[in-house]
Amino acid sequence: MGFTAIWISPVNQNIPGPTAYGDPYHGYWIADISQLNDRFGTADDLRQLSNELHQRGMYLMVDVVVNNVASTTIQPDYSQYLFKDPSYYHPYCQVDYNNRTSAQLCWLGDTKVALPDLDTENQVVISTYNQWVSQFVQDFGIDGLRIDAAKHVRAEFWGPFCKAAGVFCLGEVFGDDIDLAASYQGPTTLDAILNFPQYSALKDAFTIPGPGNMSSLVNQFNTARSKFTDVGILGNFLENHDLPRWTSFSVDIQSMFNAMAFNFMSDGIPVLYYGQEQRLKGAGDPVNREPLWPSQYDQGDAYKFMAMLNQVRNYLNQTGDWLHQPAQILSHTDEALFLAKGYVITVVTNIGSPPKNASASMIGSGFSPNQVMIDIVTCQQVVVGSQGSIYIDYRKGGHASILIPEYYIRGSDMCTAAQRASYQGMTPQKSVSSGAAPAHFNPVQLASSMALLASAAIWLTMAAV
Repeated sequence: MGFTAIWISPVNQNIPGPTAYGDPYHGYWIADISQLNDRFGTADDLRQLSNELHQRGMYLMVDVVVNNVASTTIQPDYSQYLFKDPSYYHPYCQVDYNNRTSAQLCWLGDTKVALPDLDTENQVVISTYNQWVSQFVQDFGIDGLRIDAAKHVRAEFWGPFCKAAGVFCLGEVFGDDIDLAASYQGPTTLDAILNFPQYSALKDAFTIPGPGNMSSLVNQFNTARSKFTDVGILGNFLENHDLPRWTSFSVDIQSMFNAMAFNFMSDGIPVLYYGQEQRLKGAGDPVNREPLWPSQYDQGDAYKFMAMLNQVRNYLNQTGDWLHQPAQILSHTDEALFLAKGYVITVVTNIGSPPKNASASMIGSGFSPNQVMIDIVTCQQVVVGSQGSIYIDYRKGGHASILIPEYYIRGSDMCTAAQRASYQGMTPQKSVSSGAAPAHFNPVQLASSMALLASAAIWLTMAAV
């Protein structure tokens, strides 16, 4: 499919099951973080995975849980954890998610599976965590960390922690509060976060049925550029293990394709959750974490669309400076949006698959009249009109368009005859008639130049499925 990085579940020791909610198959109910989860494999297995990825020019990102441990009681036996003294934890209190102090000091979870909260202002906790993460990254050749529940720890904790790790840190700041999210990116905290505010705006714009609020996406796009330190390394996603699958609430496949095209062709690092290419439909935890193998690894239309998006990004990143060109929204209506990044124009719509007497058009694309563009999604030509105008016809349904000057892909392996035939299923027409990432980087290179990893789409797995 062309992915050049994978993100796996936490690999650290979990509490034993079963619990009131079943076994800790997902890896997030931490016991002793300094030990590995033997249900997932051995230390040698993890090293082999890392080595195999690096031999393929790929990156390994590992999920880590630092905010808390897990327990089946609110009076845990602390001897089972790395931090064995109760003084290293905040006293038990029920969390109020609407109160930021409570969200950082109280325990997540509930009384059936409680998540005792580490005191991350305690100097012993800080120094021990920093020593542990440094050794963990070195021992297993890890290229990046995804940090669970990052907003439940004060932002200033993460700067020294990530410096000790020496690799890129991508934090989870759950929710659509863009000011809170932005406060967790910067030189004294995390390198980047998963872009939950953009996820919320994509739902507003593209879900079918849904509000069809394209202005929400435009407003979020513009606000993000004034709030975040670097939008180019935020994690762009439509699904993850804590959210309902996109297909569980949006019935039209083109709604997912258009939203994905925006994520891939805008600023940021695309993140795909395993099973999205199979259009799995789990509406929430745990059914959004279903096993992949019953799908028989079908290479259907969603699979092909994702592979095509990866092919485009890999090609653009290998042949020029597209990655570092800032994206901008050129024009939008209630039904369509024109996005420019470098010499690529992406047109997305929320009208869905059914034929509709509609179109999207704009003037001032920046391209000269008669310039031949190739729509990479359909492999059809689009010719620029007078005043740099571009016109997209939706009479056969609302597919995304990725327009690249014909001369730029001439001689490439994009839009070959075989691909033209394969791509037909990815557009509504059906219903109406790799490049490798750079070699393994040392920690300083990876942390200071994450734009290079942004050239890779991240494939999010769950270690147990």
